[in-house]
Amino acid sequence: MFIIRWILGRLVLLINALTAPKPPKRAPEQQAELDKAMAPYRIYQYEACPFCVKVRRALRRNGLNIELRDAKREPYRSELQSGGGRLMVPCLRIEDGSEVRWMYESGDIIAYLEQQHLSAKVNG
Repeated sequence: MFIIRWILGRLVLLINALTAPKPPKRAPEQQAELDKAMAPYRIYQYEACPFCVKVRRALRRNGLNIELRDAKREPYRSELQSGGGRLMVPCLRIEDGSEVRWMYESGDIIAYLEQQHLSAKVNG
């Protein structure tokens, strides 16, 4: 089973590399403002997870630079387990002042980031 998962994971990564979306072109000041808005976010993910690839593709397509953390490695694995409550990826860590929230599900993560930041920061 491990070999099949490894092969499928590499296939997912190959297809992703061959069909990677292009990031949008923005003025450097606009991109810097968006990068600043993305600073409170972290995405816990596995490299070959198809749902994580989906999130990374959306980030690239929208030009969102968010720190990616490999949840298979320490200390990120422990952070995800203790903070989010479960070892499930992708997971978006949202730091809002003193409050920290954890969001699972790739579709929810993409919708949240697009709604919160693309419409408000780029178009506004």
